[in-house]
Amino acid sequence: MDFKRITLFSGHYGSGKTNLAVNYAMLLRKEKENVAIADLDIVNPYFRTKDSEDELKGVGIRLISSEFANSNVDLPALPADAYTMIDDKSMYAVVDVGGDDRGALALGRYTDAIKAENNFEMLFVINKYRPLTRDVKSTIRVMEEIESACRIRFTGVVNNSNLGMETTVEDVLETVEYAEEISKIAEIPVKLTSVRRDISGEVQKKLENVWAIDIHFKREWSI
Repeated sequence: MDFKRITLFSGHYGSGKTNLAVNYAMLLRKEKENVAIADLDIVNPYFRTKDSEDELKGVGIRLISSEFANSNVDLPALPADAYTMIDDKSMYAVVDVGGDDRGALALGRYTDAIKAENNFEMLFVINKYRPLTRDVKSTIRVMEEIESACRIRFTGVVNNSNLGMETTVEDVLETVEYAEEISKIAEIPVKLTSVRRDISGEVQKKLENVWAIDIHFKREWSI
């Protein structure tokens, strides 16, 4: 796999970008020494990269997140040290961008520096089984809104279409045409098809570029 210095994951709410960002950081850490994951999602407080903080730190991945993440303080604050992912050229950074165009606005302050360095991947995470991205037209609209908000063009698609733990091999295969049509319209490749690890072997018999992932569930919230 060709690792860029900065890899950004963005997509519709509930597409699974946070889970993919965590999995990707874990994969990247096996190849690179200085790895960090930055949580720029200031819109959705319910499933944060910080939920996997212990797992990340356990393998030596630095977590960059707001000091208010996973607290009862509902403040849309960006992490104070987020610029280190721009300034430290020895760092391989994985970025969990906020969902939809509203979340992607937060990335805008880093856009010029990211584009100037030109060592990044911007991955569009799609999930055909989410209510507002069930068809190609709606999904392309989401993609264009995100690009407009953050001023960075996507470089690839990650097909993360799933039904959680109920996902079958057939569920994944049925979304291949959907992902390929998005790829064709957007003129960017389908980089990966992410699949729950326990069914990845069967999917790999049918598809190329299958990425076996682990599922990181959000923590339980108490009131």
